[in-house]
Amino acid sequence: MANHKSALKRAKQSEIKRVENKSYKTRVKKAVKEVRAAVASNSEPEARESLKKAVSIIQKTSSKGVIHKNQASRKVSRLEHQVNQLAASQG
Repeated sequence: MANHKSALKRAKQSEIKRVENKSYKTRVKKAVKEVRAAVASNSEPEARESLKKAVSIIQKTSSKGVIHKNQASRKVSRLEHQVNQLAASQG
């Protein structure tokens, strides 16, 4: 454990940020799971709506620096590809 006053403060701040970041990452995982579930159920309108929400959550998480911008871009790209494949197969 930290011994200096500044190191103690930094340890506290790091713990607070770790918990915040964990909640953001969980939100991203849930949003991605929701899109994939909609794609699996072959519901294009539902998939498009959940994709819109997921993209927003992913971009917000990326802008806060919780996940890297390239990781966010990759997640969005893969989800959009899945939804577009669903739309193409239906229509």
